[in-house]
Amino acid sequence: MNLRLPSLGARLAVSAGVAIWLSACAANPVADEKIAVAKVSLQRAEQAGAPQAAPLELSAARDKLNRAEKANADHNLKPATEFAEEANIDAQVAEATAQQQRSRKAATEFDASIEALRKESQRSSQPTH
Repeated sequence: MNLRLPSLGARLAVSAGVAIWLSACAANPVADEKIAVAKVSLQRAEQAGAPQAAPLELSAARDKLNRAEKANADHNLKPATEFAEEANIDAQVAEATAQQQRSRKAATEFDASIEALRKESQRSSQPTH
């Protein structure tokens, strides 16, 4: 029995074809990275209080992240990357809005405390008859 092995050129051609096919099937690292960044931004926004402070922005971020993941799963590179970037921005806006509200609340509480101390100080310094 005489078995013939494929020539070196044929093996290289098959190897190259397999490599191309595998790279086409592989997930896009750029979109994957942008989606991962958007997920982290979304988590940060949630931890910062965005569900209460910026529900619309947070909802938009979630929606765009879902769209990015779907586009990435469908191997649509450009929409996946763009939706992930938009989701990241929306999540950052939601986080900033939540932080701004917390800062305003803290400033209002601080002002009220200072005012209460000022009034107490005035009462203490008034002469008694």
